Amino acid sequence: MAPDASALASDANRPDHISPEEWDVRVNLAAAYRLVDLFGWSDLLGTHLSARVPGPDEHFLINPFGVLFEEMTASALIKVDEHGTCLTDSDYSINPAAFVIHSAVHLAAPELTCVMHTHTRDGVGVACQEDGILPISQQALSIYAHTAYHDYEGLAFNLEERERLVNDLGDNRVMVLRNHGLLTVGRSIGEAFMWMYRAERACRYQLSFQQAGAKLTPIPQDVIDRTVEQGKIANSPNGHRPIGQKEWPALLRKLDRANPGYDA
Repeated sequence: MAPDASALASDANRPDHISPEEWDVRVNLAAAYRLVDLFGWSDLLGTHLSARVPGPDEHFLINPFGVLFEEMTASALIKVDEHGTCLTDSDYSINPAAFVIHSAVHLAAPELTCVMHTHTRDGVGVACQEDGILPISQQALSIYAHTAYHDYEGLAFNLEERERLVNDLGDNRVMVLRNHGLLTVGRSIGEAFMWMYRAERACRYQLSFQQAGAKLTPIPQDVIDRTVEQGKIANSPNGHRPIGQKEWPALLRKLDRANPGYDA
C-alpha cells in the first residue's frame, strides 16, 4: 500500500541530521501536542508530553517552553539527556518540572516510550477528591484497574520525587497526581494518548454526575469485577481494541484535517 500524504510530507521535511526513527517519534509527538490542544486539554504552557528517542542513549523529546501546543512541530521539540541537558539547538528552554516528572518514568521503565501529563478542569477536579476516580460509569471501569495515585509534594522541582513517582505508578498506565492533574504512560504515543482520553472521559462523567445532585445507581461489585476483566481482554493484543493501535491513525487523519503542519 502506498504511503499516505502525511507520511510523504514527514519524510520530505526530515532534516539530514535526524534519523528516520527519531523523526517518526518527533512527528507523532508533535501530533499528540496538537491533539491535546484540539481536545481542550492544554494549559497554555503549563503541561507536557514526552517520548523516548529510539536507540541506546537515555534521550527523550519534550516541548520547548514557550511554544503553544497548537503550534508544535516535529523540528521544534527539544531532545534532552538523563541529566536534563538540552541536546537541541533551540531558542527555548524546557520546564524543569517536566524533566523531573518525565525522566522519572523514562529512566525507570525504558519500555514505556511516552508520558503525558495534563492539568484539565475535569482531571484536576477529580484529583482533588479524596476517593479519586469512582467506579460509577463504564468509562471509569475502563481505567479503574490501571490507575495509581501520587500525593502532591509541591512543584516538581525535586529530583528525589522521581523515585516516589515511579514507585506509585507501578505497572499502571494512569496516575492521578493528587491536587494536580493526570498522568498517563504507554508503549507508544497512541497508547498513552488513549489512556489519557479514557481518564479524561471518566473524570468528566464523574463530575457531571456529582454536579447533577442525583441519586447514584451503584454498579454491583461482581459487575465491576467482570467489566474490568472484559476490558483487559478487549485491550490485549488478541482483543478487538488493543489500545491506541486503531485509534491513533484515525486521530492523525482528524488532525490532518483540523490542524496540519505538525510534521514540519
